[in-house]
Amino acid sequence: MTKKKGSGEVSGFGGVFKGLADLIEKLGDLADKGEALKGSGEFQQQGVKGVYGFTVKTGLGDRGGREMKVEPFGNVHRDARTGETVVQEIREPVVDVFEEKDHTLVVAEMPGVSTKDVTLTVKDDLLTIYAEKRDKKYRKEILLPRSYPQEKMKMSCNNGILEIKCVM
Repeated sequence: MTKKKGSGEVSGFGGVFKGLADLIEKLGDLADKGEALKGSGEFQQQGVKGVYGFTVKTGLGDRGGREMKVEPFGNVHRDARTGETVVQEIREPVVDVFEEKDHTLVVAEMPGVSTKDVTLTVKDDLLTIYAEKRDKKYRKEILLPRSYPQEKMKMSCNNGILEIKCVM
């Protein structure tokens, strides 16, 4: 049985269902407006720093803007074998891919790095970004819409925002 708390909050299963209903309503509103939702946090415990978060993107695709994509980021992940939460040394940055008329633009959030800290590798249509500077390490694999020659990729970085312009 679910009890109401004095402050208007619902406890037990009722609270869980209310939270899910609120989340679904918020995601529906985002989809209608074609907006994004982000959440993140960090913690430090026993000398290990964990960074975690997610981005929900809506308004994607050709289906009337109702498609959604949830992208996790950070260095906190669940081990597939054990189910345990682990903090990895390498962070996974938030990445956006924009298809333009004459090129594809990849934008990655990598605070604390510059272009000299970044290594790009391309194999067919798979772009791998790796960056390392002092205690910060980032790595992300991105499936591009097509294959691009690595020598035609141009990088720029400003305030931790890495832009990679992929040209044919």
